[in-house]
Amino acid sequence: MRDLSGSNRFMAYITANKWVAVAIGIIVLMRFSFTGIMGAMPQDAYYYFYGQHFALSYFDHPPAIAWILRAFTDLLGRHVFVIKLADTLVTIGTLLAFYRLSACFLPRERAWNSLLLLGATLMITILSLVSTPDVPLLLFWTLSLIAMYRAVFEQRKAYWIWAGIAMGLAFDSKYTAIFLPAGAVLYLLLSREHRRYLWSPWFFASIVVFCITILPVVIWNVDNDFASFRFQSSDRVGGVEFRPLDFFGVIGHQAAILLPVLFFALLYYVYKLVRKYGWHIGRISARQLFLLCFFIPVFGIFFLISPIYWVKINWMMPAYITGIIWISTWITFKYVRWQWICSLVIHLALAVEIIFYPVPIHSDDTMIGWKGLGDGVKTLSEEYPDDFIFSADDYKTSAMLNLYLGRMVYSRNIIGENALQFDFIGTDINALKGKNALFINSLTDVNDDVDEQEFVEEELSPFFSSVRSLPPIVVTRQGRVVRKFLVFRCMNYQPPQRGNDAGHPKE
Repeated sequence: MRDLSGSNRFMAYITANKWVAVAIGIIVLMRFSFTGIMGAMPQDAYYYFYGQHFALSYFDHPPAIAWILRAFTDLLGRHVFVIKLADTLVTIGTLLAFYRLSACFLPRERAWNSLLLLGATLMITILSLVSTPDVPLLLFWTLSLIAMYRAVFEQRKAYWIWAGIAMGLAFDSKYTAIFLPAGAVLYLLLSREHRRYLWSPWFFASIVVFCITILPVVIWNVDNDFASFRFQSSDRVGGVEFRPLDFFGVIGHQAAILLPVLFFALLYYVYKLVRKYGWHIGRISARQLFLLCFFIPVFGIFFLISPIYWVKINWMMPAYITGIIWISTWITFKYVRWQWICSLVIHLALAVEIIFYPVPIHSDDTMIGWKGLGDGVKTLSEEYPDDFIFSADDYKTSAMLNLYLGRMVYSRNIIGENALQFDFIGTDINALKGKNALFINSLTDVNDDVDEQEFVEEELSPFFSSVRSLPPIVVTRQGRVVRKFLVFRCMNYQPPQRGNDAGHPKE
């Protein structure tokens, strides 16, 4: 009965302001509707492709998202809706865990405010609709912090073990989770009150359990010459270049996913923190310090490197779990209301883009047109049943065709180039020698195919006796061309001399 009355109080709290109640109702309805009307994104297809080639881990990222999608699609079928349903359900779990974590640090109404602030963000919409390693990462990150709170502040020793398991599962989701044990060590170093836990056998046990839990990722890397660890560390250094304006680009995309109300509130309270305490960390309360140790390092490090390395839109997401709770100590419902009104405007604009597509996206990172490509290539494969199919972008076109066709579609390892996870599924491309192929090339601009035609002449010809153009696959929407894919029939394939060893790609 206590839980039910708490739910009733929460509903009364949000319905007390009709604008917030209306905004919440519309946005929640839109998010669930998007799972059915929004097409697959390339990331959905790529991590589904991971799961169809089950392994302990994978080249770009650890395995959690792949295992989740494999479980859902094995149970409910190979449908785009099922993939997005998996993301949505995991993200709902993150929101519930986030509220439990908020309640550890805040009075009831402040905890509700923190949940509403997070729930309004475009970040939650992205997590619930696009399959990325961040989907399970955010869930296990939050569960890790709950367990650590119980262990540290409530002296419940067994929770150190649960913290180790949850941190390990977070690392099995994405390497960013290394900030969890690092944040724990940082907090224990800085907190006089709890520093004794650094040499506690329970903390040591937590680290041991963490190491055991991440064994699938470690074993895969050992078996594959540490390919994934190198890709996400030393290989990334090759992208370093001084671009100071990128700092402002990061501010822009982080303000977009959090919404300006919340993002600039975070910046404001970080400024106040520095101004009030400076380097006098010992004056910060233990609970506030705990939250900051899992917020400031992630938030600050990625901002610091942004002028020399492009920081992607999702890299800072874990920092906001404790960052939002921290600023909710002071943020009032007035700002929550503006957060949801702003969110409503942005989600309505997003709905218009998804349904009517008024603004063309000159990129393959879109949900538009891929199903039409799948239908077109399915027809072609019936006409040329013995031809294998491949593409040559990073992964997007090949992964999408794998999803929609339900068959193996090859990537640019066919022409001797690095092909990300396609290099690690045991494909013997020498077995394709002498076969004909259909090459599919996505145009990011439907009105410009000059560069792509040149690519075919320069890159494909060395591996085939002849290459001829077939009619392109054109996808229209409401009488307007929205995607165009070039198609070529390539005769008598001759694999590259180095076979399938395409090396370890950088991007």
